[in-house]
Amino acid sequence: MLIDMNAYVGHWPFRKLNYNTCESLLGRMNQFGVDLSVISNLNGIFYQNPQSANEELYETLQSDKSFEDRFIPFAVMNPIYAGWKNDFQVCSEKMDMKGIRLYPRYHNYEITNPSCIELVKSARDRNMPVALSLRMSDSRATSWMDLERGSEWSLRDLIPLIKEVPDARYLILNIVGNPFLDEEETELLKKTNLVMDTSGRGLRRFAELLERYGRDKFAFGTHSPILDYVTGALRIESLRDSEADNKTKNLLRDGNAKRILNI
Repeated sequence: MLIDMNAYVGHWPFRKLNYNTCESLLGRMNQFGVDLSVISNLNGIFYQNPQSANEELYETLQSDKSFEDRFIPFAVMNPIYAGWKNDFQVCSEKMDMKGIRLYPRYHNYEITNPSCIELVKSARDRNMPVALSLRMSDSRATSWMDLERGSEWSLRDLIPLIKEVPDARYLILNIVGNPFLDEEETELLKKTNLVMDTSGRGLRRFAELLERYGRDKFAFGTHSPILDYVTGALRIESLRDSEADNKTKNLLRDGNAKRILNI
């Protein structure tokens, strides 16, 4: 079984995307043997009110039973937008969103903003994972209207949030930069209930990262449709037998995802 922890539908303002609808993403999943995908609506990153994007996603998923069976929806939330508490309640109770995604760089707030901490605690209390992407698109070829170059996070940038809410569940997605932290930070991540997906270019030394953080800390992800659909899986399947046995690979394919998603 394969569970993609990091996929999207919707539009990216700065370039054309393919396979960015539920219909086309489902076709992609069937082509490559992906059983379930965690999805969000890219539009929520750019709408003034991201709740409109969550409503779009919800309505689309309700339109076809096959979507409900294959997609796990996460709501895009902005904790400094007025009314976010009501939006969170609607997403969690009425829309049955299974988690939330945060974009502090795009929504212009610090990760330790009190409202952000409150939202993460609210997600924790409702048993909903919190997803954060270290990078959305490669800033070396970005539009002048997008975030400035060098704006990607490193894994270390998330440490303050994890320290504030250590008992939440986290998805850390599209890893870039140096993923090797110091001993104290490494121990914190090892104690935290989190997974890092396999989509990011920061996992080039994947076998070493498995040994450093543990085989329970990683899960398959594509960052589709912004990144290609196969690299995340190849990082798992290309591991040598001496680096990861079949039990470990099964954890990466779906076992760790099931744990963090409670499915």
